Amino acid sequence: MAAPILRHLTTPFPAFVKLNETPKIQSFFTLSTHPNSRKFSRGTSISVSAMASATKKVLVPIANGTEPIEAIVPIDILRRAGAEVIVASVGNQLQIEVMYGIKIVADVLITDCVDTEFDLISLPGHMTIASVVMILFLDNVFTILQGGVPGAANLGNCKILESIVKKQAENGKLYAAICAAPAIALGSWGLLKGLKGLKVRIATCYPSYMEELSSHAIAVESRVQKDAKVVTSRGPATSIEYAVALVEELYGKEKANEVSGPLLCEQVAGGTAYVQLVMRPNHSEEFAFAELNSVNWTLTSKPRILVPIANGSEEMEATIIIDVLRRANAQVVVASMEDKLEIVASRKVKLVADVLLDEAAKQSYDLIVLPGGLGGAETFAKSEKLVDMLKKQRESSKPYGAMCASPALVLEPHGLLQGKKATAFPALCNKLSDPSEAENRVVVDGNLVTSRGPGTTMEFALAIADKFIGHKETLELAKEMIF
Repeated sequence: MAAPILRHLTTPFPAFVKLNETPKIQSFFTLSTHPNSRKFSRGTSISVSAMASATKKVLVPIANGTEPIEAIVPIDILRRAGAEVIVASVGNQLQIEVMYGIKIVADVLITDCVDTEFDLISLPGHMTIASVVMILFLDNVFTILQGGVPGAANLGNCKILESIVKKQAENGKLYAAICAAPAIALGSWGLLKGLKGLKVRIATCYPSYMEELSSHAIAVESRVQKDAKVVTSRGPATSIEYAVALVEELYGKEKANEVSGPLLCEQVAGGTAYVQLVMRPNHSEEFAFAELNSVNWTLTSKPRILVPIANGSEEMEATIIIDVLRRANAQVVVASMEDKLEIVASRKVKLVADVLLDEAAKQSYDLIVLPGGLGGAETFAKSEKLVDMLKKQRESSKPYGAMCASPALVLEPHGLLQGKKATAFPALCNKLSDPSEAENRVVVDGNLVTSRGPGTTMEFALAIADKFIGHKETLELAKEMIF
């Protein structure tokens, strides 16, 4: 068999801004503290957080139009760290339709949070103007924009939330925002005013909002920016870095490294300890996926993709797959494996599917792709209907894929990896019949695509998009998401 071809996607965004002033440096993400710095570095940051001595309480508000990756990734990662994360709807109902038709059920209404003290408040962003233009161009606006005005504007216009975050700032506690929210919410609320002689704080945001941010703060191009008790970040593809930065601020470096890491695995006494997120080893301007036995995926002009979800599915993986592929103009059908549309994912995020699997099974698909999560993968493996659909997909030479636990626990036991190279979550790669390419973060072998874990999901989804819409268009998509 020929050696795999490494397909590279390159985006023009810098990694992190190097510090000009260097107090004690001790982390894997970089936080800028100087407005004139334009040097790039990775592997450094200022740690000003105290180690946690008790459970931390975190508020993540969501609204119609919220960018789902920017909401769900911090929720997932902060819960991995042990935080009590409260998801609050700023609307009148618990169920919120965020961007790209993804539906999330909040834990409480924002009115229920008025008298609660939080250790951290994290504001997600919303669809950018560039996204709206792309979707209009792709003639998919009616299914995606039904949520109304963008999420950051909805958050920014919520007086109750504004009062809660202002109280957080007055009490000297941590607050954070990503994408458009630093400019539209924090900036408009006057919460980017600086201390210690600085007129304004140093912050970052989505590129389209940098001019607006500069009227409230010293705007810098770092992927994650920390200034005193304010943390800001740029967009969907910086969400994991942003969330890990929040973990470090709440719990310290050791906990941040516990829930993530720059490598796929690390050697420890007595064996190998696999990191949980399988994060990118660096944030250079490229990523690659290994492709063997390259074939053209035969697709319709608007490919139909089935994404099953179940209780215990990994919410980051499901959300990123759905979000990215809908951005790429795919018609993504989210099917519940349960007896109702709502499922409770592995970190207790409540997602609402479009249909039940029985209904979804009446249609054919250009691609069926399985997110991971141990509980979800076990449910997939037990479903005769889903397994039958996957087998028919393979027999018809149609694309199918899986990531994290699902390649090992679903595809392998049912013969769907026979004669194929694949990867999976590191701790489960020993279950693969052929793990020879398993160290790759994404593996495409003919019509099969597999990947490793939550931290490789963006690459996984972009690799699928590359096969669907082409390399040039995928580069634009990656750029839009600040990959």
